[in-house]
Amino acid sequence: MKNSVRAALAGALACGVLTTAIVISRHDSPGSAPPGGPYVALGDSYTAGPEIPDQGGSPAGCDRSDRNYPALVARRLDLPATDFRDVSCTGATVADLTSAQSTDRGTNPAQLAALSDRTRLVTLGIGGNDIGFASLVKSCVKSGVLHFALSGLTDGKDAAGDAPCRARYVSDGTDEVQRRIAAADRRLATALAEVGRRAPKARVYVVGYPAILPPHTTGCGGEMGLAAGDITYLHDKEQQLNRMLRERADKAGAGYVDTYTPSVGRDACADRQVRWVEPLVPRAPAASVHPNERGERGMADAVLKTLGV
Repeated sequence: MKNSVRAALAGALACGVLTTAIVISRHDSPGSAPPGGPYVALGDSYTAGPEIPDQGGSPAGCDRSDRNYPALVARRLDLPATDFRDVSCTGATVADLTSAQSTDRGTNPAQLAALSDRTRLVTLGIGGNDIGFASLVKSCVKSGVLHFALSGLTDGKDAAGDAPCRARYVSDGTDEVQRRIAAADRRLATALAEVGRRAPKARVYVVGYPAILPPHTTGCGGEMGLAAGDITYLHDKEQQLNRMLRERADKAGAGYVDTYTPSVGRDACADRQVRWVEPLVPRAPAASVHPNERGERGMADAVLKTLGV
């Protein structure tokens, strides 16, 4: 979910009815055999693993790690290099599944171009950039800094539960972030239909996001610089995003990988020895507010568990 948010889904299907007419075939019934390749990994920076060594792949601006969860899944499945393609890219939105994505070091082709009739496994981790989660966190940190400064000036009378950032995004009963999630849902519906069209024989899994922030505020201010109420607000927005991803996957006939549940207590505010996501100032090789190597391993384990491996 790193950096910029790009334009809405380009090249949408000409006939909207295909969104509901094409349903991805389910292959994840109990007792089904683990999938083989070819395996194609699609997604944003939570898939790519920016700043986790070793970085590689083309273009360099996608910041893919050879220890991200797709690479770990491919190794566990014992896939040859020719049967694994990781086309995830830092900063990707749903639109970048069907359109080329410019980065500061090269252009990533439309991610769905990697799919074909031969593809047997697809994982897709996307949606955070569509709701602008990275910029949302940055905005909330700025609000938090001001909140703490004002609290000091008023001898702590500014309540710890205040949510100055939430107040910027929720007005007259309308939640701007919730509106973005609904818009991302519509785009994802079209994209998943296209995945089914391009890779009709593939098992497809939408991968949710791990815990980024705790549900409560204890001990998190120092690592993230967020007002207490905004920690809860951002946590709730991630939960809503994951809920949308799960529901959309189910409607499309795809599987859903829950990476949140196994990461509870391992968010960016947890002890550095256990956390999956690094705080604002990373203490391990990883991008700010992104999974570290431990987090990518945990996400890989969640994918493999869902696959029945």
